[in-house]
Amino acid sequence: MDRGDDNSISRRGAADGAAVAKDDPTTKYPQPPFRSQSQPWPGLASRMDPRPDHGETSYKGSGRLRGRKALITGGDSGMGRAAAIAYAREGADVAISYHPDEEPDAREVIDLIEKEGRVAVALPGDIRDEALCSRIVAEAVERLGGLDILVNNAARQQQRQALLDITSEDFDATMKTNLYAMFWITKAALPHLGPGAAIIQTTSEQAYDPSANLVDYAMTKAAMMNFTKSLAKQLGPKGIRVNGVAPGPIWTPLQVSGGATQEKLQQFGGDTPLGRPGQPVELASIYVQLAASDASYATGQVYGAAGGSGQP
Repeated sequence: MDRGDDNSISRRGAADGAAVAKDDPTTKYPQPPFRSQSQPWPGLASRMDPRPDHGETSYKGSGRLRGRKALITGGDSGMGRAAAIAYAREGADVAISYHPDEEPDAREVIDLIEKEGRVAVALPGDIRDEALCSRIVAEAVERLGGLDILVNNAARQQQRQALLDITSEDFDATMKTNLYAMFWITKAALPHLGPGAAIIQTTSEQAYDPSANLVDYAMTKAAMMNFTKSLAKQLGPKGIRVNGVAPGPIWTPLQVSGGATQEKLQQFGGDTPLGRPGQPVELASIYVQLAASDASYATGQVYGAAGGSGQP
């Protein structure tokens, strides 16, 4: 590159304004130790200390999803909330489903979506029920005026130290929340999805490196990863892309509502190379990228974000 090109770039950079700040990822967000805390399942982000960052004030959109219609399960907190906020700021109308006990968190998300001038649809209910899953999709399609993006994000995680401690009721609840609901909702959504649509699963590093005390949860995340890859092959010829996001240790209500022991919670994420858990907002751009049209050749992929310790 000659001197003229350098000067041109310098002038353009000055015209565009100040340079984007470079953050040190090891100190950007809270680090352990965290205080001991617990909540009844499913937990509320608004009651966590420190409160998770979903991008409420930090995520800035650029119109990448303008005019799109999205349904996000578990959109009240965690990665679902981060995706909902980001999608709205990228120009999409958004419907979120959530457990009725999560209503306080969900109302915050609905307000944030509406502040962006987008349509926001609240869909409370227990997705372990097949009929409810069908109604969620039908109502989202009706109130949004269609459907382009489906994010299967809702999950149940309850740690158990031994296999003998997992009751049949526990196992059934985890399978139905994480797998059956994903199957039912995706099946109901498919007739409404056309070429250019995107389906995204929130899987986990647990699919690749399962913890000893998360046997049933890890099983479901491995199944979600395979569902993603299999369905991508099936739907690729129809122009529908299917991808997954595999988070590592992320600071969400899953951890404080039975998903981690108090000992692990206090040091949560401290064993990663970055020395801290991730915040939901740190995955928001991945959900946007996988939904956006400029990722048109990405399907059957699982994108990781685990602070340096996870897979893929």
